[in-house]
Amino acid sequence: MSDAGRRDSGGPQEEAAQDNGAVMKSTASDGAEKMACSQDVSAATPPCNAAAAAVQPQPQPQQLAVGTIDRPSAQRRIVKNVQSVIPRNRLELLKWNGWGYKDSMFELKGDLLCFTGKRYPIGNQTLPYFTEWAINKLGIDVNRRNRAQPLPKPADFPKPRVETAFLSELKGHRIAHSVSGLDRLVRAHGHTLHDMFVLREGAFDRIPDVVAWPECHDDVVKIVELAAKFNVVVIPFGGGTSVSGAVSCPTKEHRTILSLDTSQMNRILWIDHGNLVACCESGIVGQDLERALQAQGYTTGHEPDSYEFSSLGGWVATRASGMKKNTYGNIEELLVSVRFVTPTGVLEKRTQVPRMSCGPDFNHIVLGSEGTLGVITEATIKIRPLPPCKKYGSIVFPDFESGVKCLREIARQRLQPSSIRLMDNEQFKFGQTLRPTPGYLGLIFDGLKRMYITKIKGFNIDSMCVATLVFEGEKKDIEYHEKKINAIAANFNGIPAGETNGERGYMLTFVIAYIRDLALEFNVVAESFETSVPWDRTITLCKNVKHRIGEECKSLGIEHYFISCRVTQTYDVGSCVYFYFGFNWTTLPETSDPLSVYERLEEMARDEILASGGSLSHHHGVGKLRAKWFCGQVSPLGVQLYSATKRQLDPKNIFACGNLVHIPSSSL
Repeated sequence: MSDAGRRDSGGPQEEAAQDNGAVMKSTASDGAEKMACSQDVSAATPPCNAAAAAVQPQPQPQQLAVGTIDRPSAQRRIVKNVQSVIPRNRLELLKWNGWGYKDSMFELKGDLLCFTGKRYPIGNQTLPYFTEWAINKLGIDVNRRNRAQPLPKPADFPKPRVETAFLSELKGHRIAHSVSGLDRLVRAHGHTLHDMFVLREGAFDRIPDVVAWPECHDDVVKIVELAAKFNVVVIPFGGGTSVSGAVSCPTKEHRTILSLDTSQMNRILWIDHGNLVACCESGIVGQDLERALQAQGYTTGHEPDSYEFSSLGGWVATRASGMKKNTYGNIEELLVSVRFVTPTGVLEKRTQVPRMSCGPDFNHIVLGSEGTLGVITEATIKIRPLPPCKKYGSIVFPDFESGVKCLREIARQRLQPSSIRLMDNEQFKFGQTLRPTPGYLGLIFDGLKRMYITKIKGFNIDSMCVATLVFEGEKKDIEYHEKKINAIAANFNGIPAGETNGERGYMLTFVIAYIRDLALEFNVVAESFETSVPWDRTITLCKNVKHRIGEECKSLGIEHYFISCRVTQTYDVGSCVYFYFGFNWTTLPETSDPLSVYERLEEMARDEILASGGSLSHHHGVGKLRAKWFCGQVSPLGVQLYSATKRQLDPKNIFACGNLVHIPSSSL
C-alpha cells in the first residue's frame, strides 16, 4: 500500500506515567492532553499518511523535554514504505492449506520427484534419488494418494458472532475489516501438523468472527479500545507461521473473536545510521525487511527458517532465533525497544540506549508474551553493515557423537561461525535424496569423495554425519576462522567436505518445509519439534528421544517411520536440537486417527526431552500446544507472576488466545 493510501489517524490519547525507565500511556485523557501528546507522537512515529522522506543529515541530538520519548527527530526520520511480497489477500500468492507459495511444491510425477517454480535454486529440477528412499524408509505407495478436500464454499463457513455496533465503530474509524469466511479461515491457524491436517481433511471448531487490518500504531490503539468497550477477544496475527497453535481460536470462547492482522503495518519508520538501529512496524515480514535494509547497505542478520513469511512482531512475541545468531544475536539481543499496546495503555521505554540498570527490563514482558498481553506495533532493532564476504563450508564426521564433541569444543573456544549445524546420519542420508541429477563431472567428484571418506578414512555410510557452516565478515578473518575450526575438527576425525556441500545444505533450509505437504498426500504425518539442552546432555537426549519414539512406534504397529535430529544452534553452555519425526499411517487400525496418534507420540517425545534435561522450547514458543508443560518449566510461582502481569495489563482478558496459561473463563 502506498503512503498516500494511509490515513492520518492522529496521535493516541496519552498520559505519561513513569515506571522504571518505561512509559505506560493511558488510552483515555482530556482533549488538551491529547493535543500535546499527539505532537510528540507525530514527531516520533509517522502518521498513517506520512510521505516517504529522503535521507537527511543527522543533526546533533537535542536535550529531551521531560515526559517525551527519545526517538529521531522529523529531520532524521526516514519513512520508507515497503512494498510487501505478500498481498493483503494472502491467497493470491500463498497456499490455503499448505506451506508457502502456490507455485512452489514438491511434486511426484510418476516415480520422479521434482520441485516446481523458480523461486528457489532447487526449482524446476528433477530429484531422482528421493522416491526409492521414501518407498524403503516410509513404505509409501506412489499409486495411493490422499487428496486434500477442496477449498470450502462461502456457505460452508460458520456465521460470524459479532455485534453490529462494534463493526459500525470499526467502520467509523476507517479501519479495514472483513467478516468473509475465507478471510477468517486464513487467519484461524498457523502451520502445525494439526492445522494442515484439519485444512486437508476436516474443519476447525472455531474461527475468528472478524478480521481487522490496522495500518499504524494509532489504529491498533483504537481497535484495542473498542475491543475492551465491547468485550471482544483480540488475537494478533502476523505472518501466520506459528507451529505452537498460538493463533488458533479457543473452542470454548463465546465472545466475538477479532483477528488483528498486522500485515499492513510494514513500514521502516526510521533508520539511525550513527547508532545502527532501525525502527520498524511489527507487521513487516523478514524478506521484506531484509530487502529494504540491504538496499541501504544494512542487515539485521536475523534469519529464522520461516523468515520469508514470519513477521518482526512475531519474532519478538515468540522469542525467535535465527540461524546466524552467533554473529548477530537472537531476537532478544537485537531488540532495543518496543511499542506494546495493551487494554490498559501503551508500554514502551523512554530512551533508546544500549543498556539500562533501572529495575527489570520491560522488553522481557513483551518478549515471549505470545499475544496474551497485548499487540506489538513497533520495534527498534539493531542493524549491521552488510558483510563484505560470505562463505559456506562443510565437515564430515565418522559419527554423531564425534560431531557433537567437536561443536562443543568450537563453542568452548568461542570460535563459532555465523552458523554451524550438525545433521545426524538419518538426516544426512535424507538430504542426499534431494540432490538433482549431477553431471558427469559431479558423479566423478562425488564418487572420489565417497571413496576417500569410506575406503581410505574408514567412515561407515550408515553412521557418518555432516556439519554445515556459514561464515560472514572480512575475507581474511573468515580464512583464519575456517582454518582454526578445521584444525579443531581434525581432533575429532572431522574431514572438510567443501563449500558446495555446505551451500546445498543451507539452500534446503527454505524448501524443506514444503515436503510435509507431499508427505500428507502419500499418507505420512510428519512434524518437527525442538529443544535446548546443556552440552553434557545433548548426546544422551538425542539417543533417548529416538529410542522412545522407536519403541512407541513398534508398540502401535507402525511399521514405517522416520526420526532424525540435528544440532542447529550452539551456545557456551549448551545447544539447540531439532527433531524431525514422521510415519506412514496406513498400517494403523482403521479406527485410529493418524493425527491423534502422531500428537500422542510427540507428547511422549516431549516428556522424554524434559526427562533428559531439555527445555520445553528453544524458539518455537509454547502456544496452546505445549501449555500443559509451562508450569513445570517456570515453577508455580512463575505462573503466578505471569498471571499478575496479565491481570494488570489485561484485566478483562481481551487477549484471550489461551497461550502459555489456560484461563478457563472469559475474564480474570
